[in-house]
Amino acid sequence: MDGSTLPIARSTLPEAAAERLRALIIEGELPPGAKLNERELSEQLGVSRTPLREAFRMLAADGLLVQLPNRGAQVVALSAADVRGAFEVMGALEGLAGELAVARVTDADIAGLNVLQAEMEAAHASRDLPAYYRINRLIHDRLNALADNAVLEQTYRTLNARLHALRFRSNLNPAKWDQAVAEHRAMIEALAARDGATLRDLLVGHLRAKQQAVLDSMENKDDKNLQGGKVP
Repeated sequence: MDGSTLPIARSTLPEAAAERLRALIIEGELPPGAKLNERELSEQLGVSRTPLREAFRMLAADGLLVQLPNRGAQVVALSAADVRGAFEVMGALEGLAGELAVARVTDADIAGLNVLQAEMEAAHASRDLPAYYRINRLIHDRLNALADNAVLEQTYRTLNARLHALRFRSNLNPAKWDQAVAEHRAMIEALAARDGATLRDLLVGHLRAKQQAVLDSMENKDDKNLQGGKVP
């Protein structure tokens, strides 16, 4: 683990610890199936074990960790079937969100999304994947918020939380990463044109492409593990 990580602020310890752990999971420093070492994480984050355990409970509620009796916490490892099921539902939700957003979006909303898109493209150009992915999440969250449907937004967030690490890793393929950036640009253009049908199709297609990229990434990782004598 990165020993240079700065201790988190002490005002909101469990929340801040949970957010830092989320980043470690998303960026692969805590990979799927990893057992969490409380002592090491306490030292790295600069918190005691009480707020750290509360952070574990928060992430377990989000589906990122599983807490095993007498064995501590472990990063969730999803199967290919889990991934397919989640992406199928998320695609339907995002398509609906796009249609609803078109009816409610303002010019100011579109201007804000264009700013985020420009920041995301800058991160892509510099190959700063953590920054790119953080902004990517903001764009999708903003699109879902524009739909103004609390049930849709909460369901999407719950499903997507479990997939962040896999979605992050799928961008390690340069061609698929380039494609994702172009798709995001087209989404904002469709939103600005108030073209709900096109935006829906773009969002659904984007999720299908991302699903395949994630599944390919999982398959390639399994192949490498098998070649190296490891059990996936």
